[in-house]
Amino acid sequence: MSVEKITVYYDQSCPGCVKDRALFERLAGKRAALFSWFDITGQDQALRQRGIDPFKALRELHIEDAHGAIHSEMDAYSIMMKKIPLLMPLGVLICLPVIKPVLSYFYRRSVNKRLACESRL
Repeated sequence: MSVEKITVYYDQSCPGCVKDRALFERLAGKRAALFSWFDITGQDQALRQRGIDPFKALRELHIEDAHGAIHSEMDAYSIMMKKIPLLMPLGVLICLPVIKPVLSYFYRRSVNKRLACESRL
């Protein structure tokens, strides 16, 4: 049986993103091996080759599933969480029709504020 890895495109120059990754890996335990982390910093060409807009990559979490499909924002978080038994209920919850747009709004707002404070927006 092959292991279906997920590539996570994240901003390693963001201290909060690095902390989030560490927390996720702790919660994932042995399942952390299912994820390959790709730092988007200075990787515009590599992102474009994968069909990811570098500006969007800075503002939204992107993942690439084992089949090569790219997912972003709440869908990306949901897919990741559903791979971890402890987080699976949360992965389902965040994509419910009433919850997803609300979370998405606050997520974008938070990221935009962080990037503006860092003069990266």
